[in-house]
Amino acid sequence: MMNGKNKSNQVILSLGGNQGDVNQTFIETKQLIEKNIGLISKSSSLYKTAAWGETNQSDFLNQVILVTTNLSPIELLSKCMEIEKHLGRVRTDKNKWRERIIDIDILFYNNETINLPNLEIPHPQITNRKFILIPLREILPDLVHPILKKTIKNLEENCSDKLNVMKN
Repeated sequence: MMNGKNKSNQVILSLGGNQGDVNQTFIETKQLIEKNIGLISKSSSLYKTAAWGETNQSDFLNQVILVTTNLSPIELLSKCMEIEKHLGRVRTDKNKWRERIIDIDILFYNNETINLPNLEIPHPQITNRKFILIPLREILPDLVHPILKKTIKNLEENCSDKLNVMKN
């Protein structure tokens, strides 16, 4: 069921960035999310983490937010990418784990599983990244992953990621 129209959908987004004034960028990002996507009902603290993937770069700030939206998953992806672009994010095939002003990932969309060429929900890397699991555990520890059938708390406790994730 991929039609989000006229329906209140609960989506969980992660924000990440390590270029410029990241705190200010997060403030602007959340304002644009509320203007273009929907109401933010929960926000985690900000967390500081060493870069994941390509490690020779500045530490990242990360945050997880819960948003209520009427957008479909594809419309949501489009709006997230528009916000990133508006704030100065430039996407290339070569910069998957490179420094960035802002990165908005869709972690969950209701309890749905979506597999499209450019959109996979739940986000396939959730279980491998403490910088996602720790802020997610802060706001929704008992959320159950729709495929793995495990709580966020359990996934975080069993995550093999060794990067230090600290409240900022």
